[in-house]
Amino acid sequence: MATNKDYYEILGVDRNADLQEIKRAYRRLALKYHPDRNPGDKEAEEKFKEAAEAYSVLSDPEKRALYDRYGHAGLQQQGVGFTGFEPDIFAEFSDILGDLFGFEDLFGRRARRERPRRGEDLRYDLEIDLEDCIRGKTVEIQLPRWETCGECGGSGADPREGMTSCPTCHGRGYVVFHQGFLTIRRTCSACGGAGRRIRKACSYCGGQGQRRVERKIRVDIPPGVDTGTRIRVPNEGQPGLNGGPPGDLYVFIKVRPHPVFERRGNDLYCVVPVNVAQAALGTQVDVLTFDGLKTVEIPAGVQHGEEIRVPGLGVPDINGRGRGDLYVRVEVRIPKKLTREQRKLFEQLRELLPAENEPQARGLFDRVKDYFN
Repeated sequence: MATNKDYYEILGVDRNADLQEIKRAYRRLALKYHPDRNPGDKEAEEKFKEAAEAYSVLSDPEKRALYDRYGHAGLQQQGVGFTGFEPDIFAEFSDILGDLFGFEDLFGRRARRERPRRGEDLRYDLEIDLEDCIRGKTVEIQLPRWETCGECGGSGADPREGMTSCPTCHGRGYVVFHQGFLTIRRTCSACGGAGRRIRKACSYCGGQGQRRVERKIRVDIPPGVDTGTRIRVPNEGQPGLNGGPPGDLYVFIKVRPHPVFERRGNDLYCVVPVNVAQAALGTQVDVLTFDGLKTVEIPAGVQHGEEIRVPGLGVPDINGRGRGDLYVRVEVRIPKKLTREQRKLFEQLRELLPAENEPQARGLFDRVKDYFN
């Protein structure tokens, strides 16, 4: 066909439009007026042809220069007018059109084979102890996953019987049919574009080309991990398809609660009980930490709930920036039952200590804190 309409007007672009604008305009019209979207609509078919003709000229620098200078007459005199569909012009849109309309190529090129596809990622939830967060650990996990069948190499066919040519497409991988003015090559649905079919299924994988196996994988847990930390193990996910790379394994960490220590960020907290005399006079207490037995100084006059910081005994930073601290919270315990001698001593102490039972006014800081809370 040949039209005398203005090519820029057909595509709806300015005469100074660059190549990318022209490409976008053509793609929009091609998808809008494609015959598969407008079956039996002759007007849409003509608009589709006009857009293709305009694009074939304006996308070629030499043709566009002639057209801009002399119009349609210049193209006809030089013998470079539009003479039909040119496959190379539409190569960049074949993926878009093919995905939308279910065929591999509009303009007569060979149908595509199945593309390599990356395998899916896998997730594994792993529970560890707080000690593992501090020291790090290497664990071995049992992972169920699909792997390429070693007997058939992933083909799904019995290695002795082999494959046979697809009778539907005769080994070509595509079937040809006509739709309006187009000759379309559609991927063969019988063989999926492979051109071959299984004569006899592999007895090891049942023709799937993959087998479900249990595999042991070693995972390195670095110091400093916490609940929610995700560890990536490359290439240990599901295998790829059609020669594609495997996916990755992601190990999600969950830390079990510890009976003594509570973790807040990279700091550790624990509670140490002392009696009234120890709180008043001061004392030393031994705390069994993850770094061994440590002696902590309790100062004289310590109050119930006060925290004593012991630097460097917390959890290592996962990025290698030192360690957190250990905070020892003092819990002053009052005896509920007293012996006769203990009671006598407390009565003497009561007489010696001043009675401070007057209600205390709350400080400004406490009132402001309560207001915002």
